[in-house]
Amino acid sequence: MLLEVQNLTVGYARRKERERRLIEGLSLIAPEGRAIGLLGRNGMGKSTLLRVLAGVQRPIEGRVSVGGVDLAHLSAHDRACRIAFVTTEPVATAHLRVQEAVAMGRAPYTGWLGSLSAEDLRRVDESLERVGMSAFADMPLDSLSDGERQRVMIARAVAQDTPIVLLDEPGAFLDLPNRYRMALLLRRLAHEMGKTVIYSSHDLSTAVQLCDLLWLLTPGGIVAGEPAELLQNGTVDVLFDDLPIRCLPDGVIRFDRLEDRF
Repeated sequence: MLLEVQNLTVGYARRKERERRLIEGLSLIAPEGRAIGLLGRNGMGKSTLLRVLAGVQRPIEGRVSVGGVDLAHLSAHDRACRIAFVTTEPVATAHLRVQEAVAMGRAPYTGWLGSLSAEDLRRVDESLERVGMSAFADMPLDSLSDGERQRVMIARAVAQDTPIVLLDEPGAFLDLPNRYRMALLLRRLAHEMGKTVIYSSHDLSTAVQLCDLLWLLTPGGIVAGEPAELLQNGTVDVLFDDLPIRCLPDGVIRFDRLEDRF
């Protein structure tokens, strides 16, 4: 199911005179079965764009469509059947077990009573297995490490069974090995399950090696392309501004020179 944006402008518009536009005139298609890394410096609109793509924040202009249907015309329930959104906001964890947290992803299918069917429970178990967290099913969520808890949140998104998964900084607060594990997991969700996975990240090295496509936020707008293409033409270097840093074609970050002022 294709996610498409047309002439999209996002930002904040509580009052017209205080309107702040972060991204303007964006038109892109997110293909199925691909892992897409959304990269950019702080304050450029990564989180805001993801919230608009998820349908939880309105764009200032333009439209977002899933499978040819405008998100603005979908109910919250219908959006939840199409898009799973994993944020950086902590989940209330008091007395919540891992399996119960993942089961929350089945909410769009359980009706008003919220009763889990045998099929729902099977989906929950499969989701935990896919992210390597089956052995933690009965553990309290607040007893897990940051990396383990993030895997649980991804399992919840998998249990939601949507064609599109959006994640805001899933590697935040993780060490280097766990950032790679997270990126590999997201890549497998895209390639093995055919999902469109879009996630924001500050980890350029991991993204250029494991993402199929990059959406790079620059002062001139978003540049989209395959990592190798954006590395070769030097577009990625815009992330470093005036620092003596560049990203090599294999994703390695290198200082051209070291100076005390840096």
